[in-house]
Amino acid sequence: MSKRTNRKKLAILQSNYIPWKGYFDLINSVDEFIIYDDMQYTKNDWRNRNKIKVKQGTQWLTIPVRQETLEQTIANTRVASDIWRIKHWKSISQAYSRSRSFKESAASLEPLYMSNEEVMLSQINYAFIVAVNDLLGITTKVSWASRYELMGSRTERLVNLCKQTGSQIYVTGPAALRYLDSTLFAREQVEVLAANYSGYPEYEQLYPPFEHTVSIIDLLFSRGSGSRAFMKTFPESVQSEPFLVSAY
Repeated sequence: MSKRTNRKKLAILQSNYIPWKGYFDLINSVDEFIIYDDMQYTKNDWRNRNKIKVKQGTQWLTIPVRQETLEQTIANTRVASDIWRIKHWKSISQAYSRSRSFKESAASLEPLYMSNEEVMLSQINYAFIVAVNDLLGITTKVSWASRYELMGSRTERLVNLCKQTGSQIYVTGPAALRYLDSTLFAREQVEVLAANYSGYPEYEQLYPPFEHTVSIIDLLFSRGSGSRAFMKTFPESVQSEPFLVSAY
């Protein structure tokens, strides 16, 4: 299903650090993407870490953060130090310097590590998300939940965000479906669609066996300007399965 329809599509997710390709397919499948960082920060989650492919398998890259209270939001989470920037870029360079498109993609990504002084986690994540969107040619509007009025329970907030943005279709990841009250969406005549993350094509990684669930930078360093062909929401994609399916 194309996002070019008379009915506006909206997706709402917390910010992740250098997310995997499915995160960007979700962004590309909608008209507006809201970063929902008024939520509580949780440890050992995707907010401040992700995986890259290395010879030994996969390696975590984790941004050290300060968690001062249990109620702390993602938006108010600050990094503990700047040392992670050098460490992460060193690990990335060691893992991908021999990749076919390393220089091509590094020109956009390296400055985010070596020339950025941002200390708030979600703003760091946002900078990477925007840079990757640009590399992939994703033009979806990216907004912050804080710019809207957040009201009600968990599902009610999502429905209200759909109403405030004038969206008739809400797009979610499959794992979130078990938390949603479908009757609240139906009451407001908002259709719910789920992302289909199966059927991604493989590309050549430096170190087999192939791993799909690593950061998007793995694809960018491996395929560069040809990365869109190995995703699911672009016209040049080589996969055949639809990305969006009916949720209920």
